[in-house]
Amino acid sequence: MKAVLLAAGAGRRLGNGPEHGPKALLRFGGRTLLERHLLILRAFGIVDIAVTVGFRADLVAEEVGRLGFSDTVRLIENPYYREGSVVSLWAAREVLESGAPILLMDADVLYDDRLMTRLLGSAIANCLLLDRNIVPGDEPVKICVRDRRIVDFHKRPQMDFEWYGESVGFFRLSPDAAMELSGRVTGYAGDSDRRHLEYEEPIRDMILESAPGRFGFEDITGLPWVEIDFPEDTRHARDVVWPRLVDREAVFPSRHLVPDAGGF
Repeated sequence: MKAVLLAAGAGRRLGNGPEHGPKALLRFGGRTLLERHLLILRAFGIVDIAVTVGFRADLVAEEVGRLGFSDTVRLIENPYYREGSVVSLWAAREVLESGAPILLMDADVLYDDRLMTRLLGSAIANCLLLDRNIVPGDEPVKICVRDRRIVDFHKRPQMDFEWYGESVGFFRLSPDAAMELSGRVTGYAGDSDRRHLEYEEPIRDMILESAPGRFGFEDITGLPWVEIDFPEDTRHARDVVWPRLVDREAVFPSRHLVPDAGGF
């Protein structure tokens, strides 16, 4: 299995300016989000990792080197990172076309490694993670369910559904689904009207157009995680999520941990 981490964005909604680094370099408990990602993936046997970079790519490269992952982590630069995340995923199309199962992940997520246990241990070949504890509004990407099937996947759903939960932003894709996603992302990136959209859009197209049951979900409600988009997300990560993380010694070597939630 190969992993793709999307880490190219500038984090404008977080208030990041040129003096700041990518969100993946935010620190919690003495570790950057990127370090947590790489350690968790290694603990689950995933060492073929691609990270799409753009904004302050030099800082991400420095962090990968500091962590000793330069031999297993490939940085894929997206010079058009300001245009939207679909272009960042397009930059990683060679990985999607590799013929291997793919783990696609947002890099700006602080999470307990038990989410990875659920995702990789699922019997569902094309699996999304869903949390029923969702904040109302248009910001969260919603996984909409009817009869235990995903019937929509969008911030503003358009299909009929029974209930929904928030998408964590982690996806496990079979080789054929990853290959199809590459083709769809290429279509988006080559279309000036769709190039600026988020990478979830082509995934939604696949879900809506696939046979029932091709895509499924695991419910991780109750496990701690947060996607960091706004300053209040950083505070929530520091004050609520980080204290609830279960950091196992097998994954995270011992060190003095403090919820620093800060700087680059």
